[in-house]
Amino acid sequence: MQSESTSVGAAPTRPRPNLVRAGVVGLIAGFLSGLFGVGGGILIVPALVLVMKMDQRLAHGTSLAAVLPIAISSTIGYTVEDKIDWPVAALIAIGAVAGAVVGTSVLHKLPQRALGYAFAGILAATAIRLLVDHSDAAGRSELHLLSIVGLVLLGLATGILAGLLGVGGGIIMVPAMVVLLHIPPAVAKGTSLAVIVPTSIMGTWRNRNNGNADIPTAVVVGLAGVVSAFLATKVSVGMSETTSNVLFAALLLTVAVRMLWQLLHPAPEATPTPDAVGAAAESGLDVVGNDPAARVNGHDVTAAGGADRDGDDAAAARRDPR
Repeated sequence: MQSESTSVGAAPTRPRPNLVRAGVVGLIAGFLSGLFGVGGGILIVPALVLVMKMDQRLAHGTSLAAVLPIAISSTIGYTVEDKIDWPVAALIAIGAVAGAVVGTSVLHKLPQRALGYAFAGILAATAIRLLVDHSDAAGRSELHLLSIVGLVLLGLATGILAGLLGVGGGIIMVPAMVVLLHIPPAVAKGTSLAVIVPTSIMGTWRNRNNGNADIPTAVVVGLAGVVSAFLATKVSVGMSETTSNVLFAALLLTVAVRMLWQLLHPAPEATPTPDAVGAAAESGLDVVGNDPAARVNGHDVTAAGGADRDGDDAAAARRDPR
């Protein structure tokens, strides 16, 4: 009976990550991070939800953790090319770190469908902006009080977005720096990634404390994206602004449409077939309810991972009078 009792113990609340799928997601996300100056969450979140069947809320927190090593690798690549505006990065980071605290605090309170719709909306809006904007990003002017305050507020909004939706915030920062400050796209991407590093650190720390991050999966995704992120920065530096914007917009629209379709047409929940019911009955499991592992021989498993096994205990007592 001991082996059966052990197997009935606390069941994991999260499925074991598919390391191959997680690695592929990381490689692609890393390349997108280096190419477009984003953390990679725009791909990681949908991939975790659609491909790895992860809970929407958990996917957002896991994505932000995976973004950290990818952003560090991309930042190093842009630093080597001298494509980071460090004063602007520092000002945005001040607001972003504070915003990440706010976003992660709200994350576990919002409905998962609302998070999905918000994420898809942000992607679509950013894509449209990239396609219609033709501003001249020749370089920013000197910073003054108004622009300093604006950058801190931009960071605050970025941090809230990062903590709430599991993205690094580059989909907001890069367009804002190009359109409002006239920073060249390559520099805007590098600056964005420099801000994403402290933002993801703060957000991941908060998410881990709230139980909203699958760290093992995040490590696999993040480390897989490190090399591809660094290599992609080399491609990005030589890419024309028009090509960069069109490719980025196409990517965002594709992901947004796919997520909206998934939200509007959710897969029906599986119901036990007669064969499955018979097999479960033969094995002594009760298939009633959504969590068959939570019932053994018709008795509920306790929160501590044990089971109500009065029948077995009584039988054991009859065998051993002591």
